[in-house]
Amino acid sequence: MNRFIVSSHFLLLGLLTLVMQGHAQTDAAAKALLNKVSKTYEGHKTIQADFTLSVQQPQQGENFTESGIIYMDAKAGKYHITTSSQDLISDGKTQWMILKDAQEVQVTDADNSSEAISPANIFSFYNKGYKYVSAPDERAGNTSLSVVELSPEDTRAPYFKIKLRINKANNLIYDATIFDKGGIKYTYTIKNTKADPKIVPDRFTFHQSDYPGMEIVDLR
Repeated sequence: MNRFIVSSHFLLLGLLTLVMQGHAQTDAAAKALLNKVSKTYEGHKTIQADFTLSVQQPQQGENFTESGIIYMDAKAGKYHITTSSQDLISDGKTQWMILKDAQEVQVTDADNSSEAISPANIFSFYNKGYKYVSAPDERAGNTSLSVVELSPEDTRAPYFKIKLRINKANNLIYDATIFDKGGIKYTYTIKNTKADPKIVPDRFTFHQSDYPGMEIVDLR
């Protein structure tokens, strides 16, 4: 389960690597809202945010929660996601997945395809390959939320719906719930988003000295 958190899935961190094809059929209001969200994030060079992943498995009667932090330089395709069990680092060319429990670092080429869902485009992946529909507004405490439901056009996707809730006050994503075809729900809650924080370039580079004793597995 943990590999779902920080491989090219996300968060989101984030967040299911697949290629979306075709042109999305959308409802105009949903599309306009998602455009506002994209412009909000695209207006910043770097982004830092805390997130919590909650996994509900009703068939197994088990739940799982893990928190982490993401640093992004999306235009350069760079990111650093860290949780208690894994780290995911990319300098835009290479990706390092650090599996802490397994004491292993998996090295792969970064996927810079505009159509692949990755941490680098987690806030704009929905611009292609989805059908959108607006849903009734909701609230989380004192926060008023707009709701958009997305369904992938690719029927091979392992999920059938993503529910995005967007903070009306700032057009930032409040949370995203992925509905898996197997009945599992993954909810990423994003908080403490910081726009244009100063992030040292070194954060987007893997340093073996930070992970002593781990096996390096080069999958390129």
